Amino acid sequence: MSRVETGLKRWGRFLVGLPPYGWLVLFFLVPFLIVVKISLSETQVGIPPYLPLLTWTEEAGVQLRLNWANFAMLLSDGLYAFAYVNSLRLAAIATACCLALGYPMAYAIARAPLHLRNPLLMLVALPFWTSFLIRVYAWIGILKTEGLLNTLLLWLGVISEPLQILETDLAVLIGMTYSYLPFMVLPLYATLEKMDLSLLEAAADLGCRPLKAFLAVTLPLSMPGVLAGSLLVFVPAVGEFVIPDLLGGPDTLMIGKVLWAEFFDNRDWPVASAVAVAMLVVLVVPLMAFRHIQNRNEGG
Repeated sequence: MSRVETGLKRWGRFLVGLPPYGWLVLFFLVPFLIVVKISLSETQVGIPPYLPLLTWTEEAGVQLRLNWANFAMLLSDGLYAFAYVNSLRLAAIATACCLALGYPMAYAIARAPLHLRNPLLMLVALPFWTSFLIRVYAWIGILKTEGLLNTLLLWLGVISEPLQILETDLAVLIGMTYSYLPFMVLPLYATLEKMDLSLLEAAADLGCRPLKAFLAVTLPLSMPGVLAGSLLVFVPAVGEFVIPDLLGGPDTLMIGKVLWAEFFDNRDWPVASAVAVAMLVVLVVPLMAFRHIQNRNEGG
């Protein structure tokens, strides 16, 4: 192969990769750097509500002022640590609930007749046709003390007095599980649908019972879908604001509510930006772990 052809191939690869990398730089890296810059600045009363990092005076010239106190506050104030831990806890439980509900759904759709798969997938994606905010508000009518759920349980005689479900962590978990369940079902379906069924037939011929064949064959082969779906649920659930604000109570403190309070109530943009940067770092860890496991599996 000549040098000209090699150079053309390199330029071709560069041009093909330029749009997605340019998109990431423009809409992710640049906003992230702006947030980092604000997180290292000091608060002021004015517009914008923070001081610039670079200042110029005739005596000292250009000066760079980095304020690390915003990040130190995150470590010293237990409120932020509690919000992070509570967000991770609720997001992990919601992810587990989505997996427990989504795996049987995805498995059933993948094993359904071909003419039923598309309608079933449409039913999974149907909630996205309605506004997210309206769907969360609907759960208020279901979970409140005089709501549909308590009315039904009282009518059936299961309970003798209404349950306090709304404004609790349980209501937040119900809302997040309902909202993010399709993000678990669709990756799982894409993985299970491509699985070679002859492997299960071979396992059965070798004496495997259905449960053992599922644990030995289906579950390991579906792990990429499990990991992808878990990340698609866990990452947005950690920073969720609408569901905890509408369905949770005053004790349901998540990092999304802390961000809102710092930005709009306290007008402390540097601290809010530091919270956002720290949250992004927390979320990058599972993404890097997922990528490492994926590369290891591909290498194997």
